Formats: sequence, C-alpha cells, structure tokens
Amino acid sequence: MQQIFNFIFKNSYRMLFLLLMATAISLTIQSHSYHKSKVISSANFLTGGVYKQINNVNEYFNLRTKNEELALENARLKSILFNRKDTLKVPLLDTIKGVKKTDLIVAKVIHNSYSAQVNFLTLDSGAKNGIRPEMGVINSLGIVGIVENVSPNYATVLSILNTESPINAKIKKSNHIGSLIWNGKNTGFVQLIDVPRLASVRKGDTIVTGGQSTIFPENINIGTIEKIYTDDQTNYYTLDVRLFNDMTSLGHVYIIRNRDRQEILTLEKKTQKNNEQ
Repeated sequence: MQQIFNFIFKNSYRMLFLLLMATAISLTIQSHSYHKSKVISSANFLTGGVYKQINNVNEYFNLRTKNEELALENARLKSILFNRKDTLKVPLLDTIKGVKKTDLIVAKVIHNSYSAQVNFLTLDSGAKNGIRPEMGVINSLGIVGIVENVSPNYATVLSILNTESPINAKIKKSNHIGSLIWNGKNTGFVQLIDVPRLASVRKGDTIVTGGQSTIFPENINIGTIEKIYTDDQTNYYTLDVRLFNDMTSLGHVYIIRNRDRQEILTLEKKTQKNNEQ
C-alpha cells in the first residue's frame, strides 16, 4: 500500500496533467458538433473492426448451422420451382414485392445485442456501400430493424427488439393496421397494438408490414399471432406476435433502399406546410 502512495505522490504532476488534458478534450468534443461526429465515426470504425474479428471466430464454429439453413432455403426454392406448371421458365426469386433486386444491399451482422430495452446490431457495410440512416433491414425470414447510424464501412441498426420505435404493421388476411412494439420481455415475441375490435383475429394469423411508411415495403413477413388480449377501455386488441426470425442468431441481412423515399417525404412535407398556412 505504501508503494502505491509513493507512486501517486511521485507522479502527481503527470497524473494531474493527464486528467486536465482529458477534461479539456472531453469538453471540446461535447461543445463542437464537428469534433463529436469525428469521434463517433472513429469509434464506429474501431469497434466495427473488433466486432468483425470476433464474428469471424464465431462464424467458423457455426458453419454446420449455416449449412443447414442454406439446405432448407434451397429446398424451399426448389419446391417452388418444381410446382410451377412450366418448369422451363426460371422464376425471379431474388425480388421482394415493391422492391427491385437492385434496391437491396447485402451485409453481414457482426454484432448483435438482445438483452437490453433498446437493442442494436452492427453491420459490416456502411456509407461506401450505399447504406444510409432510416433504411429498412430484413432477411429471408422477415424484418430485422432500421438503420440508425453509418460510418464509411459499418452501420448500426436499431433492432425491432426495442421499446421506443414502433413500426407500422398489419394483419395480412384483413389488412387491419396496428403499431408494432416490444414490451422488453421476450426476444421471441413483439406486440401489435391499437388493432380495432372489429378486426377478425385468430391465433396463427400472419402479421406483415403495413406499407404506410417509406422504410419497409408492404407485406414483408414479421410473425404470427400467438395470444390475443382485449382492452375494454380503449376498444382495441393487443396481439402477442411470435417472430419468424430468431433475433438472437442473425447472419446475412438485406438493407432496403427506397428510391422514391425522398420524393415522397418532400411532397408530404410540402402538403403539410400548405395545410398549416
């Protein structure tokens, strides 16, 4: 213990200098948006590199699982092909309704959190690949989240497992709209709220994206209804939705680039401004 005190006393001036310098740098970053953005970008680059190396190790040990998933996907595609009347024509399977295949950017999840109230993913692609904030992220099973921040080579995604950002969704068979939220309890379930009581709902019904936003196209899979709750005061249903995706195990994802997004937002903003006058 005496040696520790001697070390501190002997190096007190150096330690005081380092403390004051760290304080000055911190205040400079907090008070200047340019410096702050540079620090965030550098942090994304460093953490992205670390996450990528860790993911490479984990990916090696998960090759068997990934191969099984690819086999199942190939079986599904072959089943579609074999059940076509004209098997000589190859169906366009790499497109999503409302999205051209050129509007999809492929990336890999290199970090995934799912134990907090607001969870994020890190992708190994960023601004250099055309990814921008507020782009929808999906995979072959359904929606994953929305791009939050980007650096040149990486992007962070706000997972659907978050308690703060609702997503427009609907019951596929009836088109009744609701808001998709997460109550923070179970990573396998989300909740669809504000569904009107006049809607016909049953356990097992499919929930998909509603298409009333510029982030996700209509009819992207989300999950199936597991439980139905009735709120007598608001006259709305709350639905427990079992996700198609296992949000604790994500690999490659697709980022949706809506080429008409800016045009739609500009038009809506102009209309809103005109109505306020």
